[in-house]
Amino acid sequence: MRKKIIIGVAALLVLVVAWSLVRARANSAGGAQSAGGRRGSPPQGAMTVPVVATEVAKRDVPIFLDGLGTVQAFNTVTVRARVDGELTKVSFTEGQDVKAGDELAIIDPRPYQAALDQAIAKKATDEAQLGNAKVTFARNAELLAKKVLDQQTYDTSKYLVDQFTATVASDAAAIENAQTQLSYTRIVSPIEGRVGIRQVDLGNIIHAADTNGFVVITQLRPISVVFTLPQQNLVEVNTAAAKGPLKVLAVGRDNASQLGEGTLAVVDNQIDPNTGTMKLKATFPNENLSLWPGQFVNTRLLVNTIKDGIIVPAAVVQRGPQGSYAYVIKPDHTVEMRPVTVQQIDSGVALISEGLAAGEQVVVDGQYKLQPGSKVEISGTGDRAPAQLGQADAPAPGRGQKGKGRPTGGNATAKSPNES
Repeated sequence: MRKKIIIGVAALLVLVVAWSLVRARANSAGGAQSAGGRRGSPPQGAMTVPVVATEVAKRDVPIFLDGLGTVQAFNTVTVRARVDGELTKVSFTEGQDVKAGDELAIIDPRPYQAALDQAIAKKATDEAQLGNAKVTFARNAELLAKKVLDQQTYDTSKYLVDQFTATVASDAAAIENAQTQLSYTRIVSPIEGRVGIRQVDLGNIIHAADTNGFVVITQLRPISVVFTLPQQNLVEVNTAAAKGPLKVLAVGRDNASQLGEGTLAVVDNQIDPNTGTMKLKATFPNENLSLWPGQFVNTRLLVNTIKDGIIVPAAVVQRGPQGSYAYVIKPDHTVEMRPVTVQQIDSGVALISEGLAAGEQVVVDGQYKLQPGSKVEISGTGDRAPAQLGQADAPAPGRGQKGKGRPTGGNATAKSPNES
């Protein structure tokens, strides 16, 4: 029995040793094959990398300062009654456009017409008394000259004429006041604009002391937009404004649709110390009523235009730990990693102040496969639209843009092609 156990253990040991030898030989063969494969692979620098390229363009590039604004009516008037009475007529439709002087409503005029008639009658009575006093004074003057009348009676008649003259003048003022009160029963629009929602219905009694008013009229053409900019832009804005009127664009909250084009009207005379921003107001013709009071809009203030600026698609610009760079395609179809200075990135277009020249080819897509000296094959051309975005009416910036038209890059020398 013991002999059988020893034989079994020895057989098991033989099997383990044999399995180990087979395993070692398999690993050795796989490693040699892998090494052979690596030795046979061409170096990366010798590979041709497909890329998308575009040509560096030269165009006039507008420089905008972007802010957030609120639309305000050019003028807003709350129409209130100036006399008390029953509202007997409403002459407008809610939402209607009216001109200055157009009738809006009528308050019952009868009590005020009666007051005017009473004032006219009172003046007629006093004028009759004044006429009688003048005749008496003239008669007394003749009698005094003949020494038939005493001086006291003459003086009394004289001053009675003065008294009735003042009374008649007071009556004339009372008539004028009554006419004014009567005119207030006809409510008219003080400005040109659009009527809002009526606050008082026909047949109600309205009072001059009512705080809510009868209706609100807002002037929509032209219209104003109040917006803010950081205080560090103050010198730049004032310098540009000194050269002439500055254009302001109103852009929808989608950052794509342009709502209107206006002119900077005023820069506020103080900076908000809590936010470090300055307030500005622009005026827009608003002929198509695309701007509405209370609406939030993005604003773009044009402060300068760079003549013959060097522009490329924003995707050309890569960023590394030492700054911005771009891959430039040389005539021998190899690439050079060149540091660039980015003045602004706006609407997917980068304005380059240093590092590139018009006519050079740069890589738009495929940079992650490149390193300096890599040989490339141009498999496509990038969007040439950026070459046409040098006009002063360029569209609004895309979402996620930072810097709002301000410098976003600097001189840099990138060392790693994968640091983007």
